[in-house]
Amino acid sequence: MDKINALLDEIYQGDFPVAARERLLSYTQAARDSARLPRKPHWDQQDVVLITYADQFREPEQPTLASLTRFFQQHLQSTFNIVHLLPFFPWSSDDGFSVIDYHAVNPACGGWQHIAALHSNTRLMFDFVCNHISAQSAWFRHYLAQDPGWDDFFISQPPATDLSTVTRPRTSPLLTPFKLPDGDTRFIWTTFSADQVDLNFASPEVLIRMTGVLIDYLKKGADYVRLDAVGYLWKTPGTRSIHLHKTHLLVKLFRAIADVVAPGTVIVTETNVPHRDNISYFGNGDDEAQMVYQFSLPPLVLHAIHTGSARVLHQWADTLTPGHGTTTFFNFLASHDGIGLNPARGLLTESEIGELVAVLAQEGARISYKNNPDGTISPYEINVTYLDALSQRSDSDDTRLRRFLLAHAILLAFPGVPAIYIQSILGSRNDDEGANAAGYPRAINRKKYSLHEIEQEISGGDWLRQQIFTRLSALIQLRTRQPAFHPDNPMTLLASESRLLLFRRHVPESSEEVLCLFNLSSSEITTTLPEAHYCQDLVSGQRLAGSKPVTLAAWQFMWLRR
Repeated sequence: MDKINALLDEIYQGDFPVAARERLLSYTQAARDSARLPRKPHWDQQDVVLITYADQFREPEQPTLASLTRFFQQHLQSTFNIVHLLPFFPWSSDDGFSVIDYHAVNPACGGWQHIAALHSNTRLMFDFVCNHISAQSAWFRHYLAQDPGWDDFFISQPPATDLSTVTRPRTSPLLTPFKLPDGDTRFIWTTFSADQVDLNFASPEVLIRMTGVLIDYLKKGADYVRLDAVGYLWKTPGTRSIHLHKTHLLVKLFRAIADVVAPGTVIVTETNVPHRDNISYFGNGDDEAQMVYQFSLPPLVLHAIHTGSARVLHQWADTLTPGHGTTTFFNFLASHDGIGLNPARGLLTESEIGELVAVLAQEGARISYKNNPDGTISPYEINVTYLDALSQRSDSDDTRLRRFLLAHAILLAFPGVPAIYIQSILGSRNDDEGANAAGYPRAINRKKYSLHEIEQEISGGDWLRQQIFTRLSALIQLRTRQPAFHPDNPMTLLASESRLLLFRRHVPESSEEVLCLFNLSSSEITTTLPEAHYCQDLVSGQRLAGSKPVTLAAWQFMWLRR
């Protein structure tokens, strides 16, 4: 509680009202004193996250959360032990990320009892959409109506204000005009869209209400809390208004509150930015996020397989530093969003990024753009399923399968906690029809399914889907049985020709070790193992004798155990 008080003083420079402070602290204290749900105290190699929408599967006259729970119990529970439920609240746009009511469950999905039922089968990760709220929310209606106590909930700026230095992740206007009942027009800060209105954390009342949202999620059992778009929380005209010092202080405050109310809760920051900025949210290792999204991994793995070269991926991976048990990476390849390109900037040249964008656009991917300070635009993300991103439309399904499994074998072997998007485990292809109907590019990778139809397809009705579901599930389960893949264990990169990525994962002060070999090319490669004591490929079961050369087929990988 002393830490919370100190952070309030630093954020608000001693100007946080006494009554507001007492409300916030008493709410936190009351939540701490109420019954706590047990939480796993740390992470290990058995932790693998499934990322999914609450309405991913549909049945007639059934809440979608009930359908998701049944599918999870029957098909996924032996593979995943954490489910990241993307926003399941009432929403008005962006497939849930424009929240109308933070404290309610979307009626089409069910109710809090359905969240609890899923939680009885697995740990859960909730989205805390803390930067913005729906323009259709009661909060914003109170603001527009000029109701007492709501005037500073949002950020209004004169349209002539120079905001040219503000970082823009989209091409939409930063300020959106809204009419008040008296006919006055206010220009409101909207970082992501006109329907996603940024909250003003300079207001103590906003902080109190958003703290209430966080505590509500902790009381309802969130084991992990994802801070969505958290880098934009604090705005100051004349600055970039991203990663500001007070934004980091707010993350520290959320962490401190979670530590008081629900010890063991993991705070995960979502910052789709270059690597150096991304890892800054680890703070000193004990005071900010326990996990950060590893945003550089998806574009670098994609680039490596497209070019058949591990050069950039190897160089970047060699710079990753272990978290010493207090922090780790949240690793992923695909998500509900596209493949972010900003995290690759500074690692890939603009020419290399441009070539990757052009190749994928030619193969059916859609490209989203952002505004730059100089008035130009540049590609921000590639909207595509990861399966279709890895291959050409003319490729055979066998080639698609080999490249896809290779990419995920890299993901699963990297230090950190791996997360698999539902569309990936289901082997989904680009949903062009859905994207056209929705009118926005990200819908290409957000298809929802009839539960009956998807169960038929993963059972053999669709060969590629069935192969991906079966073999990726088996690979994930294999990973969870290897102590060397504990998120905290070190990774040692090994020198090799550019078409190969080689690294070791090992348990310190133990002989437990896995040597990981990945052939990123379309050609067969023969190589000699760096040492002679690796004896069995965990993937195929093949035993390797002595220091004889090893041959890897195109896009083959091996996990070799001593």
